[in-house]
Amino acid sequence: MNEKNIYIIRCGETALKGQNKPYFERMLADRIKKILKKFPGIEVKRHEGLIFVRAEKATDEKEILKETGKVFGIASISPAVEVESDMEKIGTAAVSYMNDLIKKNGIRTFKVEAKRADKSFPVKSPDIAKKIGAAVLKGCGVLGVDVHDPDVHLFVDLRHDKTYIYQQKIKGFGGLPLGTNGRGMILLSGGIDSPVAAWMMAKRGMQIEAVHFHSYPYTSQRAQEKVAELASILAIYCSRFKLHMINLLPIQEKIVQNCPEEETTVLLRRFMMRIAEKVAEAAGCGMLITGESLGQVASQTADAIIVTDEAVQMPVMRPLIAMDKVDIMDIAKEIETYEVSIKPYEDCCTVFLPKHPVTRPKIERIKRSEERLCADELIEKALGSEEICEIYPK
Repeated sequence: MNEKNIYIIRCGETALKGQNKPYFERMLADRIKKILKKFPGIEVKRHEGLIFVRAEKATDEKEILKETGKVFGIASISPAVEVESDMEKIGTAAVSYMNDLIKKNGIRTFKVEAKRADKSFPVKSPDIAKKIGAAVLKGCGVLGVDVHDPDVHLFVDLRHDKTYIYQQKIKGFGGLPLGTNGRGMILLSGGIDSPVAAWMMAKRGMQIEAVHFHSYPYTSQRAQEKVAELASILAIYCSRFKLHMINLLPIQEKIVQNCPEEETTVLLRRFMMRIAEKVAEAAGCGMLITGESLGQVASQTADAIIVTDEAVQMPVMRPLIAMDKVDIMDIAKEIETYEVSIKPYEDCCTVFLPKHPVTRPKIERIKRSEERLCADELIEKALGSEEICEIYPK
């Protein structure tokens, strides 16, 4: 028997990457090593399209599963027993494994599912299942076979020199390993949507940085702390990143003083995009990310989004664009940003909010309004207010 606990990690979408598959597997293995480095004696190795994690027996299995469960690119995880690929030894290990389950969980029925990855092994998969099933029936006594609805599916995965026995396939988030798909700058508010948008892009392998706009002192310091807390939750999944804090109040005051009230939101949004683009360029990010969902508010109508995007050259990713608010909230709850997002601290978008914002803005009119503002000067002043925080996992 092995001296360490073993976990089999399946790579999901990474397995479909053809000639690039080794690169994605390597990135995933490196990410797993990084997130598990706080545990002593961790070993992470790639083998035959799988990743094997070995941990000291004293390490809590729940903690290993909890940490690896946050890694993008993992389809499923199985705590397993390793044994030599010999039918007698596999049978002995299977009986011992099932007897442990009987003691812990009081199971009564089982079904063996065998997979023979090593085709040179003389016993075929159906026969492996039959022989191991017979050994378990004889060795455990109290168990019966149920091929339709068993208490336990006993998996036997036979490979070249080792065989793995397990009964769980714990679902992961899937997606692609972090860092395999460029860098993006999320416009991070204190609301529900933008943290979910950042999480979804990170799930596609994108490295994340964030920019947050505030209107201090109209918005409080607590509002900025709330955003930093959201960022620290995202860092659990996205690794550490930088959060750029920028004061928009001088721009908001100029817009209110010089432009039609109904255009305030769209004009402000265009300034935010321009500033975010400059921050992103300086940080080496190739695109902007927002939490906009089509039609959710006045600034997120199709016309408003077109006018907003005209302000920048950089591509803008909107992973939530066609999602229902309830679905977005469900993800926020799953990744544990929801309770922080609903804390009642204001953000910059609630300052000087127009009573009747334009929902079908015309680019010509918006540009005429912008001519009343010294846009470049305002943007440079806003960038001068930038504060950068290093965000670590909560």
